[in-house]
Amino acid sequence: MKSQLLFLAFFLSEIHFIYSLTDPNDATILNALKYAWKNTPPSWEYSEDACSWEGVTCNSSTYRVTGLKLSTMGLEGKLEGDIGELTELTTLDLSSNRGLSGSLSPRLGNLQKLNFLILAGCSFSGDIPDELGNLSELLFLALNSNNLTGNIPPSLGKFSKLYWLDLAENMLTGPLPISTSMAPGLDHLLVAKHFHFNKNKLSGPIPAKLFSSNMKLIHILFDGNQLSGSIPPTLGLVNSLEVLRLDRNALTESVPNLSNLTNIVVLNLALNKLTGTLPDLTQMTKLNYLDLSNNSFEPSEAPTWFSTLPSLTTLVMEYGSLQGPIPRDLFSFPQLQQVKLRNNKFNDTLDMGEHEKISPQLKLVDLQNNNISYVKVSSKYHKSLILRGNPVCNDDTSSVHTYCQIKDQQPIKPNSTSLANCENASCPLDQDRNPWNCECAYPYKGTLSVGGSLLSELSNATVFKLLENSLLMDQSLLPCSIYIQGAIFNGDDYHQVQLAFFPSTGKYFNRSEIQRIGFFMVTQRYRHYGFPQQFETYSFIADPYAFPANGGGRTSIGTHVIIGIAFTCAILVLGLLGVGIYAVRKKKRAEEAIGYSTPFGSWTSSGNDCSGVAPQLKGARWFSYDELRKCTNNFAERNEIGSGAFGKVYRGLLSDGLVVAIKRAQQGSTQGLLEFKTEIELLSRVHHKNLVGLVGFCFEQGEQMLIYEFMPNGTIRDSLSGLS
Repeated sequence: MKSQLLFLAFFLSEIHFIYSLTDPNDATILNALKYAWKNTPPSWEYSEDACSWEGVTCNSSTYRVTGLKLSTMGLEGKLEGDIGELTELTTLDLSSNRGLSGSLSPRLGNLQKLNFLILAGCSFSGDIPDELGNLSELLFLALNSNNLTGNIPPSLGKFSKLYWLDLAENMLTGPLPISTSMAPGLDHLLVAKHFHFNKNKLSGPIPAKLFSSNMKLIHILFDGNQLSGSIPPTLGLVNSLEVLRLDRNALTESVPNLSNLTNIVVLNLALNKLTGTLPDLTQMTKLNYLDLSNNSFEPSEAPTWFSTLPSLTTLVMEYGSLQGPIPRDLFSFPQLQQVKLRNNKFNDTLDMGEHEKISPQLKLVDLQNNNISYVKVSSKYHKSLILRGNPVCNDDTSSVHTYCQIKDQQPIKPNSTSLANCENASCPLDQDRNPWNCECAYPYKGTLSVGGSLLSELSNATVFKLLENSLLMDQSLLPCSIYIQGAIFNGDDYHQVQLAFFPSTGKYFNRSEIQRIGFFMVTQRYRHYGFPQQFETYSFIADPYAFPANGGGRTSIGTHVIIGIAFTCAILVLGLLGVGIYAVRKKKRAEEAIGYSTPFGSWTSSGNDCSGVAPQLKGARWFSYDELRKCTNNFAERNEIGSGAFGKVYRGLLSDGLVVAIKRAQQGSTQGLLEFKTEIELLSRVHHKNLVGLVGFCFEQGEQMLIYEFMPNGTIRDSLSGLS
């Protein structure tokens, strides 16, 4: 009966091998993560094959794990160091899981093939591991919106292929690292396009060495830090630059020559301590958003470029020292939406020109607290003009008195391309109406951080359609299934747009759809589809998604899993039938068959991997391959203590605390079965004070291994010669 049970165990193990295709080492790591995390997808429980789990991608031939995309899954727990053993991983996206916390493991640096490391919108803390610099294939690194502290590691300068570096909204301190003779620095990132370091606690000067004409940066976001010193003139060498935000720091001295930045779209130098003359921006013909407020520039009249920036939508120069008249041509810029010039010293007459020449996009002109004494404005102009605090407002009978009152700005209305028939629809508090069919559903929501001006863009159907079409690309969503629920202009001068994606059918997205949309949004793939340049986007953080209690909407099982389950069931039935037939055979015939098939046929284990005893041997134990693999940490190189013609010798620690030396034959040099059996029997009977004793053996999975007592004081030769 015992041999029958062994046969059944062997048979079932073969079934498991057929069903579970995932590489065993990778499967072990993923199972460890499953037990370390809460709220993993349901498929992680009902399927034995990790390659079929939601969020897991495997190589189709080796079944090694290559992708782990679990954005917005509600995961809770730590990012254990074992994840560093997934050495074929190219994508790791755990973004928008606020329940993931603790420090980042240095063993992330073992993921040598990683292209995307996305941990944005979590709760990780502690330092950024220096070992991340070992990720030589990394293209995209997003650690923004966490609680990370410490300095930016200089080792990040080793990312020779990186194009996206986002460390924003953490608590990072210290200087911006540049290269030295002893260490790399951020100046080595010549192909990088994004430096997002805003909203940290970085300090010290901005090094001149950080920038060069060889760089391809388009975004430099250093705002909201504690940077000091002057703006380096080398910044003007980065001709590719489109967004430059240095606001909310402690920068001093005059602005260097930036006329080479002809591709600049957003320029914000506000809330610093800059001095000298206003910078010359005449060559910045693509400039869309400009803010030079709250500095200490020398008093001057409006610069000439007030009348030469045709792409300007927003001009903000508050709390400055501008004086004289405001050029009339300023208000005729065709794209102009907002002019904020309050708390300056503009005087004389405000002449906005004829109504026909005023930009039709102009929504707000804020000139509070200046010295304007007379106003010429068309009676047809009915947009927001604020003159409170100017001498012209002292005359209550003035025709412009209406402009001397503070008017509440109208909030930006929610926008969608199809909401005409949904006005009267109502939904439960935890649901929203789908603009496609007006039915109640659970949308996937998130906050898109946007630069530039949004006032006309969001009300412009053409621009909104571009935005929607860009977001729908490759997402398998129906047209009109994206809804802009609101937009706010926060205290850091970032527009935050609330987006809601609705499922094409039913009330819920499944987890695979959420993962796909989340990755698409975080990596900003939508910008590849004709997204407007002036609509600069910086980051996307998703809200928690309300998956249903039964596991998250429509869940699909892979074809290979279905085939595997069906095949397994069929094999299991046949296997049980075979075991039944086998059980009625005569024991003698079974033993003879085993004896002919292998010289180990008469050896059995007790059923415990660690305590099996070969009955013909004196004290030698039988060990399973898994037992020896675990006690040597997968035959790690650091546990190797010797080698020879037979193979290598490893130090191992058994589960009972015994330290052993494991002699492992190298592949291709294994001896015959009978010879191996004879050697084990002989060594188990030989005992001498100068010879280490044989503890046991392993013959499994094509392996031949002998396990000896461990001699800590040198080799046998050393012991015999008295050297140890």
